[in-house]
Amino acid sequence: MIKSQIVTSADITEALMPEQDTSEVHQNQKRVLQLCHGYGMPFHDVARQYAALFKDTEFKVTTVFLTGPKDEFIANTVDSDEVIFLENTSKDIRGLKLKQIKQIRELCQKHHYSFCIAHRFKPIYIATHVKGLFVIGIHHAFGDYSRWTRRLYANRIQKNLALIGVSNSVRDDMRASLPSFPKEKIATLYNRIDIDQHAASLLAKTEAREALDLPKDKYIFANVGRLHPDKDQSTLLKAFAAIKPYQTNSVLVIMGKGKLEQTLKEEANALGIKKQVIFTGPIPEASKYFKAFDSFVLSSDHEPFGMVLLEAMIAGLPMAVCNSGGAPEVAGVCGESFSLGDAEALANRMNLLMKLTETEKENIKQSMMIRLYSHFSDTAVKAAFWNLPFLPDLENINI
Repeated sequence: MIKSQIVTSADITEALMPEQDTSEVHQNQKRVLQLCHGYGMPFHDVARQYAALFKDTEFKVTTVFLTGPKDEFIANTVDSDEVIFLENTSKDIRGLKLKQIKQIRELCQKHHYSFCIAHRFKPIYIATHVKGLFVIGIHHAFGDYSRWTRRLYANRIQKNLALIGVSNSVRDDMRASLPSFPKEKIATLYNRIDIDQHAASLLAKTEAREALDLPKDKYIFANVGRLHPDKDQSTLLKAFAAIKPYQTNSVLVIMGKGKLEQTLKEEANALGIKKQVIFTGPIPEASKYFKAFDSFVLSSDHEPFGMVLLEAMIAGLPMAVCNSGGAPEVAGVCGESFSLGDAEALANRMNLLMKLTETEKENIKQSMMIRLYSHFSDTAVKAAFWNLPFLPDLENINI
């Protein structure tokens, strides 16, 4: 991709003069519109992931952020040909969203877009108000069609709409909510990660432990994520307490922040493991420190996907993963599985992780890299995207 051109809503208004560009080059240029709610983490990387689908094709990618001020760093991070900041507030995009619909309609009057990729329901709603624009809606969470109004709307516009879930689990949740929507138009496209870039950013084990002020001579289990009921760190604490009498040289690191921080600290104290559990709080660029850990535990309740698992896999960390939601699809055979809320089963898996030999660890690392490149690299997912059955008829496209 070329360096992004940064545009604001004021630039759009100024550019939309009555006389439109009708040159042959303009008419033949192939374009895709990407519409995002905002660029808060992880969505600026999500925008990058989808822009990467069009690298080395004839398409030019315009990425539009509905909310958030103009940000040059974000513009250059999302790897698009043009980045537009409409600079709405979250309050602006409540209700009927008439202003935002007008903004996107005006943009589509200036350029012909072959189709639009819209992330989350509000951008999907806005984009589908552009007459004749085919919209691929990306869903990153469960329950997006639990409201009857959304189900009604999706069914009404299904001719010009297709839906993608970030895991088969999210896809199946949408299919269950929208039984009248053609199943072949609700598909899966996994999130992906720049494997080489993330691997290059990793600090060595000793350096990472020093930076996080972690003990040098302990076996470290890690959990990274919001301190929220959905992440179920309570079960993890119970499991760690169960193995502690037999694994006295281990500690548990919980990295992140959230409303349950004090509750979890109190639970650790009640379980008698307060001194062995380290709450680091939020750590900027957390994934670059992952080699500080010996293994990784994801205890989440119905994780839609689990990007943190990809980061753990790049660091080569043996994993124990809850078997609900999309997380098992990410880990595959590379992680030990346990049932949601089953502290005893998790304790058993954690014991297994501690007993792995160096040869077994190396085999796990190799399996993880194979899985990363075959399922979650930009190249692998790009191939899957261009084989989706519902893509508009795009003749003579070189990909």
